[in-house]
This record gives sequence, C-alpha cells and structure tokens, in this order.
Amino acid sequence: MRTLVSPLALRTPRGRVIYWTILTVTVVGFTGAFVFPLYWMVTGALKSPDELAQIPPSFFPKHFDLHVYVDAWEQLQLGVFLKNTVLYAGGAWLFTLAVDVSAAYALSKLRPIFGKLVLGAMLATLMIPPMVLLLPTYLVAKDLPIFHANLLNTPWAIWLPAAANGFFVFLLKRFFDSIPRELLEAAEIDGASPARILWSIVLPVSRPIIGVVSILSVVTVWKDFVWPLLVLPETDKMSISVGIASLSAQMPQNVLIASLVIASLPTILVFFIFQRSIMAGLTAGSLKG
Repeated sequence: MRTLVSPLALRTPRGRVIYWTILTVTVVGFTGAFVFPLYWMVTGALKSPDELAQIPPSFFPKHFDLHVYVDAWEQLQLGVFLKNTVLYAGGAWLFTLAVDVSAAYALSKLRPIFGKLVLGAMLATLMIPPMVLLLPTYLVAKDLPIFHANLLNTPWAIWLPAAANGFFVFLLKRFFDSIPRELLEAAEIDGASPARILWSIVLPVSRPIIGVVSILSVVTVWKDFVWPLLVLPETDKMSISVGIASLSAQMPQNVLIASLVIASLPTILVFFIFQRSIMAGLTAGSLKG
C-alpha cells in the first residue's frame, strides 16, 4: 500500500523525529482547542467582574472564591431549571426509545411493504434545516391535530418532537440489520411473537447502540435552546438554557459564567463516563454478520 511517506523513511532517525513531532503538535493542538474553552469558563467564574473586563485578560484568577457558584445557584434559581430539564430530558429519552426502537425494528426485521419508502422519507427529513421546521412544529404543538390540545407550557411539547428523530431510527436500523437472521428465526420456531423477540433477543444484544441513542437524546434536549424558548415561555417551566438566558441581564458576569459551568457539568460527566460506550455503539453496526 502506497503512502505519502514510505515506511523506510519513517525508520530513519530523522523520519522518527519528524513523525513524533507532527503527531505531538497535532494531538496537543486539537486537545487544547477542545479543552481550553472549558478551562476559560471554569476559571472565568472564579474571577471578579473587574478581572473579566481587563485587557489583556488574565489566564489565572487572582483569588479562588468558590462562593460564586452558591450565588449562581441561588440567584438564578438553578434548582428549578435543573429539575425541569431533568424532567424534559428523561421523558424525551423514554419516548425516543419507545418510538425509534419500534420503528427501526419494524423496518429492519419485519420488513413492511413500503419500508424502504418510509425509511427514505425519514432520512429526507434530515436534509431539511431545523429552522424551517420551527413554525409548522410550533403550530402543531399549539393545536395538536385530532385532539385539538394546546401543548405549550407542558412537557409534551418537548417529548413528542424529540421522539420523531430519523437519525436515531437510521442508527438503530443499521445495528438491527447486523443481528443474524438465524437467531430470530430460531425464536420464531419456538413460538415467540415479534414483540417477544424484540424484548428478549434484540434489545439485550443492542445495548451499545441503545446507549448511544440514549445519551444523544438526553444531551440534545439538555442543550436545546430555541425550541424550549418557544414552547415554554413561563418562568417556572423553563429549561436551564432558557432560564439562564432570561436572567442573564440582571446578573454579574462571573455569576453568569458560574451558572453556565453548573449547567454544563451533567453533560460533561455523562460524556466522560460513557465515552467508550458512545464509540463502541457508533461502530458496532458497521460490520455485518
């Protein structure tokens, strides 16, 4: 296999020095690009408003005063906003699994007549800019067809749109396609119904991809701003991103940054804890058999 640099050149002392230099610079550069904003946010919360405004900025706070996080928690009512966001993210997670897993299983294993057409229509929705869908989705949430119910200022306005995700259906279907057909046929011979096969066979072997979909669905709802801003205008119903933005003009800058740190902690912890599951789930369905 031909490469840009031959293996023989890499074995020379000069080649090894160049290789490790480029690798180190690349890794350090990308790591710094992702980690530095987090560092700047955490240390910015510990600075006084005068330190934040000074030019050139200081890289280290002069005094470490962790009481600013207490002020952020109390002044911005972060407890209420976090509770709301946990409710919205948890409900969206349950509805996403219920709807998307069922749809992916039906398209992959039950193979309905117009399955490819339905899958194509789902994937086509990924080509539509989200902003284009805001108005029609808002009108549906304001007056739910058939039921004529107003979902504004209710968790249903977050849960139902979150469940309709063509990308999650595609991910799940790709993984379900890799499950051997013989395994399911053996269960059918034993008299298992499609629902029993899904519950007892498909779901247990699909834990990696279900974990990925779960994490992505929770993080998506947690960080969403525009949609909760539209459908949850009441202060006591706001998600944490909308709540912080609504009160930001009244708060000192260091208190505001501290609230952003608190709001970011749950998703950062989820990523660090489950990062291996995320990568394993994303690649699990890439090989068939």
